[in-house]
Amino acid sequence: MSLTNCRYYEEKYPEVESHVMVNVKQIAEMGAYVKLLEYDNIDGMILLSELSRRRIRSIQKLIRVGRNEVVVVLRVDKEKGYIDLSKRRVSAEDIVKCEERYNKSKMVHSIMRHVAEKTDTPMEKLYESIGWPLNKKYGHAIDAFKLSITNPDVWNDITFPSEVVKQELQSYIGKRLTPQPTKVRADVEVTCFGYEGIDAVKDALRRAEANNTPETQVKVKLVSPPLYVLTSQCLDKKQGIGMLEEAIKEIEESITKSGGSCVVRMAPKAVTENDEAELQALMDKRERENQEVSGDSDDSESDEGVVAEA
Repeated sequence: MSLTNCRYYEEKYPEVESHVMVNVKQIAEMGAYVKLLEYDNIDGMILLSELSRRRIRSIQKLIRVGRNEVVVVLRVDKEKGYIDLSKRRVSAEDIVKCEERYNKSKMVHSIMRHVAEKTDTPMEKLYESIGWPLNKKYGHAIDAFKLSITNPDVWNDITFPSEVVKQELQSYIGKRLTPQPTKVRADVEVTCFGYEGIDAVKDALRRAEANNTPETQVKVKLVSPPLYVLTSQCLDKKQGIGMLEEAIKEIEESITKSGGSCVVRMAPKAVTENDEAELQALMDKRERENQEVSGDSDDSESDEGVVAEA
């Protein structure tokens, strides 16, 4: 048994008519020689006649060495080790399904390789005792791994090769697969030139945070009057966007009653680290400008208070 190599699935060969991911190794007169990535890189061949439905003018335009391709299995000769494959019989839907399964299996393989190296346990032994039984029970081992983070009962029927393997696997799954919170953000301009003025703005921004709970928080930050940023962090991106949309409605309702307005400059969306860096740079720039403009300190302090109190 190899320490770091093994097929992804219990079956040593793919079934006829199943879709598999291959890597193109060589192009010849008869077709393309490939390796089946999910089956420990065993050899396969895409015959020239199975590359395309159309007349082939240039093989290079259809298939390239080094590229991964989704193909369908036509014939499997287990004795001789021949596997004939087709690219032309694969639909767009087949490609999506195969890529999704392959990416999930590749993630499991990466986790298994880590555990194999850390515990000096052959990968096939890990698959036999953990990966393949979970594939049978849960449809795919990666789904079982994710579920195990919150439900340790997943491991009840699993016989680990050793306690060290069990601890290393569970620890690594926790680090690798625990969902990370998504940050969502919206930019709004809130103004009120009526009698209530700054107090109306304060009250409106407080409304954005009024429904906060320990699990779901909306925060309001001042960029530079009248621009404010609403942010929230949660595991479910849609939920976060919905919370900010609701917060904006609360602000609009409150400020409109006082004769003011709320203009959405950036609708709620998930933001990247780059977006956050740009925002921070803008806030730093505004802060420097406020410090440089004489006689502006009182106004900026009162506006900062809006956020501090909101």
